[in-house]
Amino acid sequence: MDRISQLEVRDGHRLWVRFTDGFSGELDLSDRLFGPVFEPLRDPEVFRQASVDEFGAVTWPTGADLAPDGVRRRLESQSLDVA
Repeated sequence: MDRISQLEVRDGHRLWVRFTDGFSGELDLSDRLFGPVFEPLRDPEVFRQASVDEFGAVTWPTGADLAPDGVRRRLESQSLDVA
């Protein structure tokens, strides 16, 4: 499984990620922050606390996380939408 190796938190609830194989992209989560686990991330200060854990997943201290395979699929589908 490919892992996220780099993470940059950007304004507007966006994340830029790079995977260990070099694939990278920007993910806009502004329309995905709902439900008890993700709603706290609407606060920009909380959202900025994102980091990459030992499994290559994006995590927040609130307990929210994004699996690398799900992030990869979403980024790849965005690329197909643009093409």
